[in-house]
Amino acid sequence: MTASFHWHPDTRLIAPPPDLTALAALVRAGTGLRAGQGGVAGHSGADLLCETSGSSGAPKVIRRTPASWQASFAVNAAALDLGPQSCVALFSGFGASLALYAALEAAHHGAAIVSLAQVRPNRWAATLAAQGATVLYLTPVQLALICAAGIPLPAVQHIMVGGGRLSAQTANVAARTCPNARLIQFYGAAETSFITWTDADTPSGSVGKPYPGVTLRLDSKGVIWVRSPYLFHSYAQGSSSDTEWKGGFLTVGEVGRLDADGNLFVLGRSSRMVTVSDHNVFPEAVEAFLAALIPTAQAAVVALPDARRGARLVAVLGGDCDMAEADVLRACRKQLGPLAAPQRIHTVPALPLLPAGKPDYAAITALAQDLT
Repeated sequence: MTASFHWHPDTRLIAPPPDLTALAALVRAGTGLRAGQGGVAGHSGADLLCETSGSSGAPKVIRRTPASWQASFAVNAAALDLGPQSCVALFSGFGASLALYAALEAAHHGAAIVSLAQVRPNRWAATLAAQGATVLYLTPVQLALICAAGIPLPAVQHIMVGGGRLSAQTANVAARTCPNARLIQFYGAAETSFITWTDADTPSGSVGKPYPGVTLRLDSKGVIWVRSPYLFHSYAQGSSSDTEWKGGFLTVGEVGRLDADGNLFVLGRSSRMVTVSDHNVFPEAVEAFLAALIPTAQAAVVALPDARRGARLVAVLGGDCDMAEADVLRACRKQLGPLAAPQRIHTVPALPLLPAGKPDYAAITALAQDLT
């Protein structure tokens, strides 16, 4: 591990957008990097400054050392067979830390890099097929968009998917679309990098066991704390009340549980938890149920004020929904109970998304208010 990132001489850029070309020049120059929605630039410090891509609130700029990412480059090289023979695909600009990580990791190992950030999603699958991409770093929403094209991608060997819940439907379609690929779901955050990842033995609904080098601890309230070489240093801009350090462990405010075999199940973020008639509800759990119930749609659940209950949940489904609202509500009430079930279900052509490919909960909440 070094104080700056490494650009392998065998790394090739395939039809690169300007931000990828700029990244290559800056890494070769050994300068500090600052990346965000506006692209990538150099700065005088040695640290990496990158924006978060969270689904709510204004982006924050986090500060981390190059070593905190380089520590996982070696781990992933073995898992993903990364080297000059690989072709790594990116699906967003560098306002998303996942795309920036994937680019720097690929360049470290000499892999070819193809960016689809400026390609329309309905052309993603065709571009991947044409370029022979072997490794995909993407979100569940982006993976679903690729699979919807119905184009086989036999060259894909590894799929790294994170940044949201992966439905069984999307995983099954991905297995048919990329028949030769190993799919790994990973759990983490911009502040923590990798926390857990899945394997063939991971039970349904779990995000897997600790990533190599990670120590995981859950406190009495189920809050997830992590210690590892991959943690960020501090916020360079903005802050988060969910983020807390204690005794070398870091939390970003998410709650979960561990099974007897050490598999982690994430219930949701404590800041998204809402109280409905004195009952605590995680909208993420409702989203997971809706995703399984209606696999053809993307589900987002938001809380709106309610004078009697304190809050009420409203679900917004993006895409095709072949169930009537009354039938969806009935299924939710039966499975989740009357307090955790949404009060309304709205269907829209597509969910509002952030550039990183995650749901834009601020826009979805405004949409739900308009529709309700």
